[in-house]
Amino acid sequence: MHKIVLAITGASGSIYARQLIEKLMTIPTQWKELAIVMTDNAKQVWETELGDASYNNYLTPKDPALSVWTTKDFTAPFASGSGQFNTMIIAPCSMGTLGRIATGISTDLITRAADVILKERRKLICVLRDTPYNLVHIRNMETVTLAGGIICPATPSYYSKPTTLEEVAATVTDRVLDLAGLDIKTFRWSSGP
Repeated sequence: MHKIVLAITGASGSIYARQLIEKLMTIPTQWKELAIVMTDNAKQVWETELGDASYNNYLTPKDPALSVWTTKDFTAPFASGSGQFNTMIIAPCSMGTLGRIATGISTDLITRAADVILKERRKLICVLRDTPYNLVHIRNMETVTLAGGIICPATPSYYSKPTTLEEVAATVTDRVLDLAGLDIKTFRWSSGP
């Protein structure tokens, strides 16, 4: 059973965070705990991009296996390796967050949790949305990759022929859930019928 941290930072791409929460809630038998951490900037971007403050619906836990943490609450169980959270998804992941992770600067709960996940050799998935990349970004991606993290740019695929914005975003979120080791129903590339 997965124990998952979903961190939401202030990069563009709130649709990915919303879809990940919604999809995780449809497969509750595949995870034991789901913890959510959302920055203040992420809330502002969510309101701008999605036109509402619907993140409040997700930040009021109705399921005892779901918990919500502030970025300054280092009492969260996933702030320590002994909490045994085995997967962390940062979606969207700002380049500032990536840079702090790459340099080991744990200034908030998100960067501390990422540091813990990496030191424990567990799964860290950073869903980057910014483009283009500069050399600092590329080197930070390299550093996190060499430390065991997975860099998953929010680059949609089109071979499933998505027709809505939600379907385009799902090509990214489904890939992230695959990388996390969750069993989901999604379009799969196939050479045959």
